[in-house]
Amino acid sequence: MSVRPDRGQPSPTTREAGARRAADNDRDQELLTRVAARDREAFKQLYHIYHRRLTRFLMRLTRRPEIAEEIINDTLWVVWRKAPEFRQGSLVSTWIFGIAYRRGLKTLQRQPPPACDIDETEVGTADEVQPAQERTDWLDRALAQLPVNQRSVLELSYYLGHSCQEIAHIMDCPVSTVKTRMHKARQKMKTLLRRLDR
Repeated sequence: MSVRPDRGQPSPTTREAGARRAADNDRDQELLTRVAARDREAFKQLYHIYHRRLTRFLMRLTRRPEIAEEIINDTLWVVWRKAPEFRQGSLVSTWIFGIAYRRGLKTLQRQPPPACDIDETEVGTADEVQPAQERTDWLDRALAQLPVNQRSVLELSYYLGHSCQEIAHIMDCPVSTVKTRMHKARQKMKTLLRRLDR
C-alpha cells in the first residue's frame, strides 16, 4: 500500500527555502538595526547584498544601466536615512524593493518613453545564437514591451521569488491587483513571444 504525501505540509524543498529566507531576513534585520545606529560597515554589507538584486530588477524597468545605478543609489540613500523607522512589518527585502520600485517609477516619469526595441531582423538564427541565449533574448525583448507595473510583478515573482502578498506591499496595492497584473502580463507575454518567434 502506498502512502500519499500530506498535501497540507510543505515539501522539504519549500521548507528549506523558507528557512533560508528567514535566515536571510534575520541577517538583513541585524544589519539594518546597525545601519539605524549609523554603522557604516553594516551599510556597506547591506549595499553589497542588495546591489546585484536591485540592478537585475531595475534593469527590467529602465534597460539603461546609468539610470538603474542612479535609482539604486537613491534607494540605498533612503535606506540609510529611514533605517531607524523600519518597524519589521515586512521582510527587509520587501521594504527595500518597495523603496526601489517607487524611486524607479518617479525616475521613469522624468525620462522620455523608450523606443520599441523589437526588431525581428535582430533575432539571430539557431546557427548564430545558442538556443538558451536565444530564449533569454526573446524573454527580455518581450518583457521590455510590457507596462512597468506588469513587468515588475513578473520580475518580483519569477526572478526574485516574492509572494503576491510581498509584491502587494512593494507596489503598495491590493493582492487582487497584483494577481490581475500578473494575469495580464502572462497573456501579453504569450502574444509577444509568438510574434518574436516568427
